[in-house]
Formats: sequence, structure tokens, C-alpha cells
Amino acid sequence: MHLDQVPQIVRKVIIAVIGTTVVLIGVALIILPGPAFIVIPIGLAILASEFLWARRVVKRGRIFVKRARRAVKSKVTT
Repeated sequence: MHLDQVPQIVRKVIIAVIGTTVVLIGVALIILPGPAFIVIPIGLAILASEFLWARRVVKRGRIFVKRARRAVKSKVTT
């Protein structure tokens, strides 16, 4: 059975549990040694596959990263 064949509500619950677990592991990795800055976006991307609010968070994160890159580039070149 593929995830596409599962009823919509069951699919949302499965995605929510997996995505939330990955995000929480990422949050724990902020304190513990590990790549939190990689794990948290992965968890948000999993959640974004089903939830609009997570898509918005991912989009805002991308905008933030672009602005930060531009700021760093401008500081380095000046």
C-alpha cells in the first residue's frame, strides 16, 4: 500500500507525526552536538508537503537566507 492510497486524514496524521518528530530532534540538536540547522529545515519540508503553514515558514526561511547572504556579501566586498 502506497501513501497515496491511504485516506487523507490518515496521511496528514502520519506526515504530522514524522515531520514533528524530525523538527523536535532538530531542536534537541541545538543543545546537543549535531546539525540542527540541517535537521530542522528537513522536518519543516516534510510538514510542508501537507500543511500550508509549514510552506509559509519554509518560504520565509528562504527569504531570510537570501537576505542574510546578500548582507554577508555586501560586508565582505566593502
